[in-house]
Amino acid sequence: MDHTVLITGASGGIGAELARLFAANGHDLVLVARSEQKLQAIAGELASAHGIHARVVADDLADSGAPPRIFAALERQDIAIDVLINNAGFGARGAFAEIDYAVEASMLQVNVAAVVHLTRLFLPAMLTRRNGKILNVASTAAFVPGPFMAVYYASKAFVLSFSDAIAEETRGTGVSVTALIPGPTATSFAATAGSQDTSLFRKGTVMDAATVAQVGYNGLMAGKRVAIAGVSNKLTAFSTRLAPRATLAKITRKLNA
Repeated sequence: MDHTVLITGASGGIGAELARLFAANGHDLVLVARSEQKLQAIAGELASAHGIHARVVADDLADSGAPPRIFAALERQDIAIDVLINNAGFGARGAFAEIDYAVEASMLQVNVAAVVHLTRLFLPAMLTRRNGKILNVASTAAFVPGPFMAVYYASKAFVLSFSDAIAEETRGTGVSVTALIPGPTATSFAATAGSQDTSLFRKGTVMDAATVAQVGYNGLMAGKRVAIAGVSNKLTAFSTRLAPRATLAKITRKLNA
């Protein structure tokens, strides 16, 4: 039986690449993002290429009402979600005291609250069926404090901790939870966050979205708790265990300056 996969932030970047992977492997899709036009283009492309059903839900996860709306819409259509991909997220660069709080609040809603709410809505049915998978997209930012992107880094630390905890709660239930850990990736993220000219993106190892998506897909299907994309990002994650937090903050400050 083909599974149905819900992917947030599916209009581009890692989300769109994950959609292509799941479609190529015969899974039906529910694609969620703000841009209906972009979603329809991707849905049409994948349905035609792979003979799968690709549904579109245009909604803004910065609105706290979006997760229950999405859940209710699928429930009305009797669509069960077998795989949940919480991919949507964004960042904002700047001193915390200077960034408009409305931007930070919106970021927390998308990066944190929507991830928790969607997981809470779709997880119970997975547990009842004793079958399901959840992929939450975190970041190497989860391992360090992030001066000049303080809220973004903290949001990804939340996602990693949350994923680890729910993975343990669901152990032995037939449901697995995986955290995908990308580092700098060639998507629209940097431009949106205002980070494209930082050392992190100019001098760091920037991976392509398709490669990162493949790591996430493989980790999810294997039931891994954490899937880190790329050797350099694995080294980064490991090295953070050895350095004092104050030192890590100073290093990250330079990367984000």
